[in-house]
Amino acid sequence: MTNWDTPSSIGYHRWKDTDSLSFRHGASRLSSLTEEECGDDEIYVQAVPTVQEQVELGDGQQPATRRQDNAKVDTFTVEEAVEAIGFGRFQWKLSMLTGVAWMADAMEMMILSILGPQLHCEWRLPSWEVAFITSVVFIGMMLSSSLWGNISDKYGRRLGLILCMVWTLYYGLLSAFAPVYGWILVLRGLVGFGIGGAPQSVTLYSEFLPSKSRATCIMLIEVFWALGAVFEVLLAMLVMPTLGWRWLLAFSTIPLVLFTTLCFWLPESARYDVLTGNSQKALVTLKRIAEDNRAELPKGRLIANRQDDRGKIQDLFTPEYRMTTILLWFIWFANAFAYYGLVLLTTELFQAGDICGVNTARAKVEPRCSLECSYLTLDDYKDLLWTTLAEFPGLLVILWVIDRIGRKKSMVMCFVAFSVSILPLYACIGRTALTIFIFIARAFITGGWQAAYVYTPEVYPTVTRAVGIGTSSGFARVGALLTPFVAQVLLRSSVYLTLSVYCVCSLLGAVAAWFLPIETAGRALQESTQLNNNGPQDINMTSLPPASQASHGTQNGHSQGP
Repeated sequence: MTNWDTPSSIGYHRWKDTDSLSFRHGASRLSSLTEEECGDDEIYVQAVPTVQEQVELGDGQQPATRRQDNAKVDTFTVEEAVEAIGFGRFQWKLSMLTGVAWMADAMEMMILSILGPQLHCEWRLPSWEVAFITSVVFIGMMLSSSLWGNISDKYGRRLGLILCMVWTLYYGLLSAFAPVYGWILVLRGLVGFGIGGAPQSVTLYSEFLPSKSRATCIMLIEVFWALGAVFEVLLAMLVMPTLGWRWLLAFSTIPLVLFTTLCFWLPESARYDVLTGNSQKALVTLKRIAEDNRAELPKGRLIANRQDDRGKIQDLFTPEYRMTTILLWFIWFANAFAYYGLVLLTTELFQAGDICGVNTARAKVEPRCSLECSYLTLDDYKDLLWTTLAEFPGLLVILWVIDRIGRKKSMVMCFVAFSVSILPLYACIGRTALTIFIFIARAFITGGWQAAYVYTPEVYPTVTRAVGIGTSSGFARVGALLTPFVAQVLLRSSVYLTLSVYCVCSLLGAVAAWFLPIETAGRALQESTQLNNNGPQDINMTSLPPASQASHGTQNGHSQGP
């Protein structure tokens, strides 16, 4: 056992410099580390041990002695481990799996612009009932987004993502058998409730990415959204003319089936495990990533910064994050309102032929029993496909600028460019010009939304990251819920008023992005909200040397605050 001349005590501050803990000794004993000698965020140890430390070898054996010459404790955080491991094979596999979840989300969203016109004709629905089929999906998403975020912060990102995907698969298949209008509303609403958790795939994915490639990787995973939207249109072109909308709903669950089949591979976030005190599990995950990437973990011990209070919405309104949260909620609202509004406007305008066609059609009154309608034609599907392909150049543009001008300015640029792109729609332009300008507008609003998806997980710490994304996504669903009544109902009354609503909302989104107080480009992901306080922190014992662990265990009552 170790002999000590005087009782020892340990005090601690917030941890920053993991290399600062060391034992210094003179001719006859170790000199003590005082609070004043340490920085604001270092562990400091007050002790006066003897020169030699005795180590128990076992029963019947003499204790051996060893000198504490230049002893130093090497430690590392999850952030440092992720940076050291870098981007490699593991992240590519994770990109594929989380991308499939993102693809499923896009397909369930894209189907709304195809399902509406079909049921309008087949079930003879008035325009407000058609709009409500879309809105009920977003009602479900709005109600569930913060719930899935809370589940992911409290019980794990992996569990939250798997549950929401299985839920969406189950009710997505059931909705294909909906016999009447009431059932399609209920079942699609439940599908929306499940889709509300899809953004948690970005939460999980971002926590495995090194900072230098985080923006690029999150942008590239959004390619799966574009692929899902394109695949849905191609699927509709093949299925709708022959098999009908029920088979389209069933086939649209293919990515969900693929995800649930492969989800056993999905790891839990090491950042989340460390935060919940499961440092050994986090270390196993990090070793698994290092093996996949053929890289090495940093030498030393993993620091576990545990925090039990996680997933609380009120943490989003601390002085540091209050303004950011409010502005982000509106940015997400504006993005969804404009994006889904443009998607719905596309089918409405293509069916009318041009803006003037809508102006002519709006004078017609829909009879209660016999509604005029037109099914989507092959030309409509082709034009819808062309505008959907705009997702790809939008991603490329934002990918090029987001690290050059920053996240905030990228969002401002996209909002303004979207507003400028829809201005020509005020004129009676032909179908070709209509397709071009809708293509440009969709490219920019897609890019702006993806910039928000990069910014949001970067700005919040691990303890509130999932609920931050969840609540932001919830406000996006509010925008998506309201937009059908503008794009499908208000459009019948005034084309120009409809376009003005989207233009003004987008410009307000640009103003909100400009006034965001934090720029996250090049910023490391924060772990705990407690790191922003001046109070003492709970320290996981795996971050301390064995002697210090013993001292802390016996001298806990002597712990000192800063």
